[in-house]
Amino acid sequence: MNEIFNVYSLSLTIGAVTFFVTYMNAARFLEWLRWQSIGTRDYIVEKLGLMFYEVTPNQVLGGMIATALVPGLLVFLLILPQLIPASIFGFAIAVGCWFLPKAIVNSMFNKRVEKFNYQMIDGLGLMANGMKSGLSIVQSLGMVRREMPNPLSQEFDMVLKQQMLGVSVEDAFQNMAKRLPSEDVNMFVTSVVILKETGGNLAETFETIVATIRERIKIEQKISAMMAQNLAQGAIVFCMPYAMFAMFYFSDPAFLQPMFEQPIGWAMIAVAMTLQMTGGFMIYKIVQIKV
Repeated sequence: MNEIFNVYSLSLTIGAVTFFVTYMNAARFLEWLRWQSIGTRDYIVEKLGLMFYEVTPNQVLGGMIATALVPGLLVFLLILPQLIPASIFGFAIAVGCWFLPKAIVNSMFNKRVEKFNYQMIDGLGLMANGMKSGLSIVQSLGMVRREMPNPLSQEFDMVLKQQMLGVSVEDAFQNMAKRLPSEDVNMFVTSVVILKETGGNLAETFETIVATIRERIKIEQKISAMMAQNLAQGAIVFCMPYAMFAMFYFSDPAFLQPMFEQPIGWAMIAVAMTLQMTGGFMIYKIVQIKV
């Protein structure tokens, strides 16, 4: 009787605290909820548009819902017949997977920007050689567009299309810099804008930019090689508790069964997962060094 009373008391206390906190922060919660749904959908559509992928908001929202519901439902069914743990962990997995499409799109976008930076070495080299042989900057852009693969070809093609529609070359390059938030791109665009206004040797400037980018890439590769071991160690430490938990669960389910049946067990799992996620995020941030 006392155990049942304690469980219900704990449930009522948690419910009351949750209701009070939600009520006092209802406006902020609704704004956060709107951003995590409609805002995230619009963010993904915008990012995909910057990568020249044509998708509708409804398609993105449908993909986000499916990405969240399918893993959450699978976890819920796997943990049944323990209804409360199944509901808690199924909901937690669904919430976590809701943020997965945004993370994937951000990763795709960052890789696109990084690939563009690498391609700038060959692309600006071609532009410099073309301008030395007497071509204009627009003609050099056309040559790079034909010779180089995406994304450099796509971005320069967009610059040329905007220039044909009456947009100045400087403004077209600045629009490209907005689509590609990168220090190398900003350096290139700023050089073009300044030299077009004041006059100067664009070919030599492009060669200097190429040398700068090449040196930065060398430093980044050296740092990545030095940090690879630390990153691998962090990944092993992060995954080890989950591997141990799975090993015990499949070898002797009765040993871990009380953790799924008692509130203290649910709390222990929730705290452990929170600390694991926090530690993994901190390790990831530590090994990310930007040059």
